[in-house]
Amino acid sequence: MVALLLFAGTGILLYDVASVRAGRTGMAWRRSLTDELAGRRLDDTFMLAGAAVLAALGLWLLVLALTPGKRSLLTMRPDVPQVRAGLERSAAALVLRDRAMQISGVQSVRVSVARRKVRARATAHFRDLEEVRGELDGALREGIGQLGLARRPGLSVRVRRPAKRR
Repeated sequence: MVALLLFAGTGILLYDVASVRAGRTGMAWRRSLTDELAGRRLDDTFMLAGAAVLAALGLWLLVLALTPGKRSLLTMRPDVPQVRAGLERSAAALVLRDRAMQISGVQSVRVSVARRKVRARATAHFRDLEEVRGELDGALREGIGQLGLARRPGLSVRVRRPAKRR
């Protein structure tokens, strides 16, 4: 999306420069912008703020260019050397949530899967919290192992009682 916006903006600017070179007047927005920029000093607050924003935008675009794509996919172990597979984070979270809901005493579970960590927040309603936490930890560790991920993420489990209603 950013590339399309930059492409469109560059195209409009190139059209305006070509029309000025052909003898026509430039677009009004470009004339007013160049007059405004020519009248300002380089140590002006607006100039420094604009430069900072553009530098931050450029740095962000560099970071996006250098980081790997498909951040929502978790890479799986290559069982066959020619085949590369990935598992979506939401699918992994759903599988682990279903596994956690099978433990007795668990009322509800929220599982979030990041690249390096799996976080599970459970609500237990009738069993001891430590027993539920132990069973939940074991079940989720086994579930993470069965997902077949290339890099095994860490696990964080929190168990609490449901909020009391008035």
